[in-house]
Amino acid sequence: MSKKSQPHQCFHRLFKVTSHRNPVQQKPPLRFLFAFSTFLVLVAPTITNFPVSKLLAETAISQDLQAAIFFQEGVTRYNRKDLQGAEYAFRQALERDPNLGAARNYLGNIFMEQNRLDVALQEYTEAIRVNPNFSEAYYNLGLVLHRQGEKDAAITAYRQSLVIDSTRVGALYNLGLLLYEQGHLEDAIAAYQKVINLDSSNANAYFNLAIALQQQGKIESAIATYRQALQLDPKNGTAYNNMASLLAIHGQTSEAISAYRQAIRQNPKNASAYYNLGVTLYNQGEFKKANGVLKRAHNEYSEQGNIEQAQKIEQLMQQIAQKSGQQQPQTSQTPTPSNVVQTPEPQMSNQPEMPANPGNVPVSVEPQPTATSRGQ
Repeated sequence: MSKKSQPHQCFHRLFKVTSHRNPVQQKPPLRFLFAFSTFLVLVAPTITNFPVSKLLAETAISQDLQAAIFFQEGVTRYNRKDLQGAEYAFRQALERDPNLGAARNYLGNIFMEQNRLDVALQEYTEAIRVNPNFSEAYYNLGLVLHRQGEKDAAITAYRQSLVIDSTRVGALYNLGLLLYEQGHLEDAIAAYQKVINLDSSNANAYFNLAIALQQQGKIESAIATYRQALQLDPKNGTAYNNMASLLAIHGQTSEAISAYRQAIRQNPKNASAYYNLGVTLYNQGEFKKANGVLKRAHNEYSEQGNIEQAQKIEQLMQQIAQKSGQQQPQTSQTPTPSNVVQTPEPQMSNQPEMPANPGNVPVSVEPQPTATSRGQ
């Protein structure tokens, strides 16, 4: 048996790992603003925690005593991360009792951790065949389909999981990611709001909700939601960057500048935040400060290989040089509309949960498969 391998990252901050009783959330890394980054939350998932599983002692897993013993051994080994030993024990349990849906679900989890998605798919499907009311198996099936890019099928699986258990936070969160990706903003917003109602400490859900609201043009609501996300996760530089852009658009320039600087403190190589800050300072007529910040943005974009954006900044810096030469020493009035170069862009990049989520992509913290003994 091969050792578990880290699953492929594909949704910027793609999924979020949850367990049957106590969802475990993976912290995000996404952003959105004057210069975009990336979205999740289902953009590209990264599994960082092991699937959570708990054996309910009060539940009779099988009428066959030997099958129940093998199953219990499988759970114990699984929780100890002995995947090879766990697989053997679950196989032995299934030989004694082929209707152990929970054993199939655990096997699916093992193969998910090994990135053997096709085999995991088979196990989850078999678990559902044995028990059509197995919410966890539908949820885990959705994860596999999600990773395989079968988005419509994944949505169907998540929805079915929620029909059986409407409180499954992971299914709601991932459903929101997929709906956002497909442009169904209202439905995505509804899904994230349900996640927050069930788990008010879910910073990723607030962050993704803010991005969706921002896409809808609901600026004040998006700003308020970014603030909530930052209360829960003060190190989310992308949230600072995206919120700052909205504050600038809303005319709250001083606070926007402060928020951009916070974004840069969290990530000193955040090219988007430097760029957006430079644009804002330019629009305020602070050409010297703007030029210094834009130089840093130019350097960061150049290091990233983003030649197009670097050239764009060079042109802007040339405009600043021209403006500086025309500016009178005593001039301090607010720039007129003709002085405004452009509005900062929300950070965006790839979709799934990438290592450094750019900004306009919801956080995609990939949920881990769940496993409990209740789904026989």
